[in-house]
Amino acid sequence: MTTERRAPLDRKRVADAALKLLNEVGLEGLSLRAIAKELDVKAPALYWHFKDKQALLDEMATEMYRRMIAGAALDPDDTWQERLFKANRGLRAALLGYRDGAKVFSGSRFTGMEHAEQMEDNLRLFTAAGFTLARAVRATSTTYLYTLGFVTEEQGVVPLPGERREGYDVNERARLMADFPLSAQAGAEIFADYDRHFEEGLTLVITGIEARYRPE
Repeated sequence: MTTERRAPLDRKRVADAALKLLNEVGLEGLSLRAIAKELDVKAPALYWHFKDKQALLDEMATEMYRRMIAGAALDPDDTWQERLFKANRGLRAALLGYRDGAKVFSGSRFTGMEHAEQMEDNLRLFTAAGFTLARAVRATSTTYLYTLGFVTEEQGVVPLPGERREGYDVNERARLMADFPLSAQAGAEIFADYDRHFEEGLTLVITGIEARYRPE
């Protein structure tokens, strides 16, 4: 008979188990029942902490954010452009660490206030650079949405580093679309070299913000 005591079941332990399981089964295969099995508890025990799957996804997204910002102090000497590049590169890297990471993050509501400190610092930086508050919000949210959308599409092809979904072979796609030569060649610009394409797209967005708003 074992005398080993398990850690008490709390929201963080459930979220940690869910994130671990996410990489194995993806968002579609993630269920409260599967998480309960992973934790070796009965499914009703989870409902004490989360009323439904969306509540759990909210906590998972919050834990992903906590891990993302842990030890990553903001640089007070950043320009607003540098802050946008750093924030969105960091977000992409964090989301790519989880199968369907972007889908989990998208539309989820943070359950804590950890994000408020960074948000306040970012808005202070932007308004000091000459943005109105409304334009500061638009600039930060637009780059955020670009990154979230980019990673969602990227993970549709490459669920995790080293994996590639069937049907996304660029050469095979080009062969099948031989009657549409430009579209065939475009495959390499859509379904490959994601690092470079992300950087190019992010630069386009930030350059557009600067050209449109021209903050003093």
